[in-house]
Amino acid sequence: MAETSTDSKMIPVQVCHVQPDRQIILDIRVPEKTTLIEAIEKSGILDLLSRQIRENEVGIFGKKRPFDTELNAHDRIEIYRPLSTTPQESRRLRTSLQDR
Repeated sequence: MAETSTDSKMIPVQVCHVQPDRQIILDIRVPEKTTLIEAIEKSGILDLLSRQIRENEVGIFGKKRPFDTELNAHDRIEIYRPLSTTPQESRRLRTSLQDR
């Protein structure tokens, strides 16, 4: 018997995004072999963020991954936000605070 989309096994995953003032964590179920971008779209989190994402802004468990990465059960998909300061600015700020 051929497997149809309704017969495929569903797996649980989390889609997360953290902002300075709040965090969004959505638990969803997706079919096996779902890709990272498909799960993000299915979660509806982009509507909550009201922005587009670029491939270098997503990962699984803290490791950047391409959009076409197939998910495993219990993966935590993370949508990263852009840095608010450059690494050079951060070092300069830390140094100035230490000199006080």
